[in-house]
Amino acid sequence: MDFDNYTPAEAPQSGPIPTAIPLQTPPPPPSPRKKGLGWKIFWGVVLVLSILTNLLLLLALGGMAALVSSTAFSGYKQTFEESVLIDGPRHQTLAVINLKDLIDETASELVRKQIEQAAKDSFVRGVIVRIISPGGYVSSSDQIYNEIKRFREKTGKPAVAFLQSVAASGGYYSAVACDKIIAEPTVITGSIGVILSHLVIQDLLEQKLGINPVVVKSGEKKDWPSLFRRTTEEQTAYLKEKLIQPAFERFLEVVREGRRDVLTPEEVRRLADGSIYPAPEALQKRLIDEIGYLQDAVALTEQLAGIQGARVVEYKQRFAFWDLLTAQEKTAFKFDAKTLHQWTTPQLMYLWDGRP
Repeated sequence: MDFDNYTPAEAPQSGPIPTAIPLQTPPPPPSPRKKGLGWKIFWGVVLVLSILTNLLLLLALGGMAALVSSTAFSGYKQTFEESVLIDGPRHQTLAVINLKDLIDETASELVRKQIEQAAKDSFVRGVIVRIISPGGYVSSSDQIYNEIKRFREKTGKPAVAFLQSVAASGGYYSAVACDKIIAEPTVITGSIGVILSHLVIQDLLEQKLGINPVVVKSGEKKDWPSLFRRTTEEQTAYLKEKLIQPAFERFLEVVREGRRDVLTPEEVRRLADGSIYPAPEALQKRLIDEIGYLQDAVALTEQLAGIQGARVVEYKQRFAFWDLLTAQEKTAFKFDAKTLHQWTTPQLMYLWDGRP
């Protein structure tokens, strides 16, 4: 056999050797999910709030420390800040005490605190009681009268009433506690008298709503006057005797005492018919001493105090952090048993009810 010429039948053809089929690159494994991310955010917020809370507490403590140091330095606690109306020497100060709007427990307490601060300040040489009020509750008006009178007796310093806009009934009651009374030209004052009013809802309940109130009482006069029955002549006479007349006589007493140098008891009684008086007529009838403005009230007080060129300040309440926290609660209207009682209980008042 000729091996030199032998070619295998299945010999591979010449040409390039095929390469291996490339494999596809596998995707990278997914990144592991971060655990606890929500908790990290939560604790971050808690940390920020904690820092802010501590800053607020630090500021509050700083304010309290400043208040304490100020109190210790001045020798007495100042409830009100002084707003300077007329500049002058500190040792010759006149303090303006404000009595505004309806005279109730809140108003009498504010006036008491202002007078207390003025009495404790040795630099205050006298006070001007600025009154813008149609009056209010009998007891509250009497409390203010008493505070002004005690200030004068305790300190020996003068008090001048300065009437603006409307200063009637309980407003005038408070004014006669002062040494002198001066009023702006447009003032309405007077209205010496007492008023008692209450509601009667008998027809509304029985005829409109079909409600029949039942009142069980120990005596006939226990519920006089009643919301649920019309007031009889006997009841009216009883209320005048027990409530109106004593309060009226008290009003006459304080006016006689306060205006004893210019009015006789008989003249006071003649003026005490509930009438209101414009400033010129009030001056003519000697219910006031002068007509003028704040500058005139200052000059009159300086004269009584024996000073000149006084520094005049007005008391304004200090801002308290607690007031900010309770502001919403104070302004929110509440209809509860206390509110219902105030609306339905007859109120004995030194008030000029001049509403149209």
